[in-house]
Amino acid sequence: MRMKNELKTKNETEYYFWLSFFTTLLANQIPFQGARLLVKGRVHYSMALPIDSLVPFLPWMISVYLGCFIFWFLLYRLAAYLPREKADRFFCANLLAKAVIFLFYIFLPTKMTRPELTGTGFWDDCLRFMYWIDDADNLFPSLHCMIAWLCWLGVRGNRDISLPWRISALVMAAAVCFSTLAIRQHVLLDVFGGILLSELCYALTALPALRGLYTAYADRWLRRLVPPRQADAG
Repeated sequence: MRMKNELKTKNETEYYFWLSFFTTLLANQIPFQGARLLVKGRVHYSMALPIDSLVPFLPWMISVYLGCFIFWFLLYRLAAYLPREKADRFFCANLLAKAVIFLFYIFLPTKMTRPELTGTGFWDDCLRFMYWIDDADNLFPSLHCMIAWLCWLGVRGNRDISLPWRISALVMAAAVCFSTLAIRQHVLLDVFGGILLSELCYALTALPALRGLYTAYADRWLRRLVPPRQADAG
């Protein structure tokens, strides 16, 4: 059985979504866990600027920082149901950006100084827990901001996606970028670095030769994963 570039059935698209979702999820761990092991003990640099202190400290913004994962899951699902060329471009850009981020984390390890948490409220406790499980490194460019902005790029000007979803993606992208600053998880240069990287990678994956790498990867696994009887069903 040979998979075509366009997925023929809803079942094939479901397999494509879950393949792409778990591939990008696994790729998330490479910049974080892999880079931390490789740069352990090395000098880390601060990208903080005086202007960073002008951003208000808002512990409750952790709700956006963590809650965005649900929204991203939904947008990834929407992306999988786009015409195949657009879907491949989105997921290819995602993986390309994470590969570049991994290189940044290796060759330009960064850190930041977080504020001392003295509050006792619910959001303070949530933020305190996140500080405990997530070290203040692997910062430039921001992976959170890159993904948030890429989700917006995937639907921006795309009439295959309804206007409310496109507006929501933009609002969420802006909120996520601000939340990384408001909870002192990133600094401004990290945020702009993530945004610029997503723009660059999304532009590059407009090239058929580059986007085709993901197409070939997905088709190879779909041939293995999709049951022949279901794949041949029209």
